[in-house]
Amino acid sequence: MDLKLPNLGEGADSGTVVNLFVKEGDQIAKDQPVLELENEKAVATIPSTFAGTVSRIYIKPGDKLTVGQRILTLNEGAAQLSTPTSVSKPRQALRVVEAEPGPEKAPCETESTPAPEETPPSRPSRFPPPAAPSIRKLARDLGIDLTRVHGSERGGRIVLDDVRGYIQRLQRLAAQPRTAQAKPAPQAAKPPPEEIDFSKWGPVSKQPVSPLRAVIARRMSENWNVVPHVTQFEDADITGLMDMRKKYAGVYEENGARLTLTSFALKAVVNTLKQHPILNSSLDEASQEIVLKQYFHIGVAVNTEAGLIVPVIRDVDNKGLLDLSRELEDLARKARERKVSAEELKGGTFTISNQGGIGGAHFTPIVNKPEVAILGLGRGAMRPVVREGKIEPRLMLPMGLSYDHRVIDGGVAARFILDLAKAFGGFKEEDVKL
Repeated sequence: MDLKLPNLGEGADSGTVVNLFVKEGDQIAKDQPVLELENEKAVATIPSTFAGTVSRIYIKPGDKLTVGQRILTLNEGAAQLSTPTSVSKPRQALRVVEAEPGPEKAPCETESTPAPEETPPSRPSRFPPPAAPSIRKLARDLGIDLTRVHGSERGGRIVLDDVRGYIQRLQRLAAQPRTAQAKPAPQAAKPPPEEIDFSKWGPVSKQPVSPLRAVIARRMSENWNVVPHVTQFEDADITGLMDMRKKYAGVYEENGARLTLTSFALKAVVNTLKQHPILNSSLDEASQEIVLKQYFHIGVAVNTEAGLIVPVIRDVDNKGLLDLSRELEDLARKARERKVSAEELKGGTFTISNQGGIGGAHFTPIVNKPEVAILGLGRGAMRPVVREGKIEPRLMLPMGLSYDHRVIDGGVAARFILDLAKAFGGFKEEDVKL
């Protein structure tokens, strides 16, 4: 039996082999992991759909796999290892790992059947085709060669409908050149990238672009080229918020969670999205409709050694700070270990990118299409702020809101970020207490 790469899910048809867990001669059980495959921004474990002994392996780490490609061959001698489920439903398992090829067309079918717009060739016969005298007269008057007309009646007899159909085919063929000329000229092909020998100016080293980096590059280019970006800046006063965080951080740690600024940001963003639902929408370009979402699934950008990964926390509006802090830490750990699943990267309605732990102030994040907005947070800094006529030192958080100008107007974005700044400064102690 050949084990082939199964369907990886919507929009995923290939991946790169990261680890191979078996070797030739190994006996494996049904559902036992055989390899790890890096696809999009996740590393997925591919299990065996059968039990048996590995007789041959066709892949190695670093190879690119596509759906339906052979991974390994299992002999039939170890079928006893298979579970009762696989014995009772062998046909179902076979469909998962090996797509059955469709029926092939015989060459004669393709060669002998004329295209709808083609005229059948003249029939090599010394006898005229069967047709009524009135049809023959009509053909002579119109200058039609009846040997090129296909008769639809018994014995190939040509009737008036056959002549009419032949004339209509000729009219369509005559119109084809004009139609082709009316079509817009195809766009010029994109020139190949220029090859540059950087070593002629000094020593260099090279490393291959990882599959994750290639995905990031492709998606960022698509997002930047398709979405007209505008970024709105504002500062939020988080002095009181950070005082509460310090006060309750130990209590949260005792309950298995880290209370961070991002935890507060999740709640502040959702509360503000409820006031401005257009920022929790998507543009359906196919139907030209704006889809307003009634759920709040927030993506959080995680910086990993391999690149930026954005897992999604679902139903943020229904979770408290403790649950959000736990889930946030768990997803960040899985992202850094490349254990986050492909499903955990989908379905986001808004994204937060917090660079405060690294440093820096305002920046312009790129919208994560099909979302229409993303929030970038920098590092908070003490600044002199005028409050009630007095200058006070306050901890100010730099914010940058990038948005899709096709959906969101500047006034809407400005009101959103101002309300978001109020939300950061509006946390009360009862919101943080456990």
